[in-house]
Amino acid sequence: MIKFRLIYPMWEKLQGQTHFDLPPHAPVVFAASLPDYVEVEFIDENVDVFNFEDPVDFVGISMMLSSQVKRGWEIADEYRKRGLKVIFGGIGTMLHAEETMLHADSMFLGEVEGRLEKVFEDFQKNQLKSLYNFMSNPPDTALIEPAKRDILNREKYYHKGVQMVDLFHASRGCKFNCYPCAVSYLGGRKFRPRPFDKVAEELESIDNNRLFVVDNTLAQDAEWEKELFKTMIPFKKHWCSHTIDDNPEILDLAAQAGAWYVYQAVFDTSDYIRERIKKYHDHGIGVEGTILLGMDNQTEDDILKLIDFLQEIDLDLAEFTVLTPFPHTKAYDDMLRDGRIIDNDWNNYNAGKVVFQPKHMTPTRLQELYHFAWDTFYKDESQEQKMFKLMMKVVEKEIELGTYKKPRTDLAEKSFGKAIER
Repeated sequence: MIKFRLIYPMWEKLQGQTHFDLPPHAPVVFAASLPDYVEVEFIDENVDVFNFEDPVDFVGISMMLSSQVKRGWEIADEYRKRGLKVIFGGIGTMLHAEETMLHADSMFLGEVEGRLEKVFEDFQKNQLKSLYNFMSNPPDTALIEPAKRDILNREKYYHKGVQMVDLFHASRGCKFNCYPCAVSYLGGRKFRPRPFDKVAEELESIDNNRLFVVDNTLAQDAEWEKELFKTMIPFKKHWCSHTIDDNPEILDLAAQAGAWYVYQAVFDTSDYIRERIKKYHDHGIGVEGTILLGMDNQTEDDILKLIDFLQEIDLDLAEFTVLTPFPHTKAYDDMLRDGRIIDNDWNNYNAGKVVFQPKHMTPTRLQELYHFAWDTFYKDESQEQKMFKLMMKVVEKEIELGTYKKPRTDLAEKSFGKAIER
């Protein structure tokens, strides 16, 4: 039996935003593909503590965010000083592979299904390769098994007594290639759906009524969307996701399947955006606007008009980010070529700090507008209050369906308890 410690490094949370921890997705997907003879211990450093002295045979570090990588390297360096082998994987590793190699005995790039048996055989034979690269050879999505969520310390993923959403995916890859996004590099430019029986098997395995469907977008194939929502309906889950099609038939099926709210990019002040949000609301689906600030086509006046527009379109929530040139995106390539990247500290690549020279304003002014946007949208009602209202909508639906689970009363706030009683 190999004692394998899988670590998810901590990162600094953005100031001023509601702080809660979601159970991470990549580590539980990774763990589902481990050989039976591997005993895995998972450490999410955002909620757990660990001791470097604890006896382990092999260490894995799973990194999702650029703002995690420096901490991941620190952890690896300490373990390697102690003579232990360290393997890296995850999105953050793929985006920062060249630098990560300096801190690794091995790196796994790409998707793990059907590939980990070889890695652990090599480890046992003391023949661990420095690189296992499957970036250009994704596995058949039929091989994706239900994530191994029992490695999680479930008690740590509550916010004020309420269990947070579990993460789940119905497809991989993305046919789009958006300017600031690395998904086409990470998962390919092809939409790769999971078989619906595998989707149903995973949904059956999740002991949580609330999910975050983490697919980059569900709006890649209309007929697939319809079948996905039909598959989801019997499970009576409530879920949030990135964009779905605004076709009335699809929206109706999404609502039946438990669509709670969607993330909708608000990129201009057009009637198209206004009508799209109304269509979601007409089907009882909430909307969290995602607003990216600092694109080259945005002046200071454009950003101020966009902030004003948000007050008119009845968003349930809004999330503001500044354009961040992550490696392996066109944004990064363009800005690196033009000498516009002004900060190379990966800890600051968190979508809340300006690390480049904007086209139409100073970096300081864009940072000020980012904070102004948050303050303006939440001036009358805090982010936490708006989140609570959205939570209450789903609680009411769960009570109606008979799927509601009471919050942990030792952590629940009195206000939540009173709202439930009403």
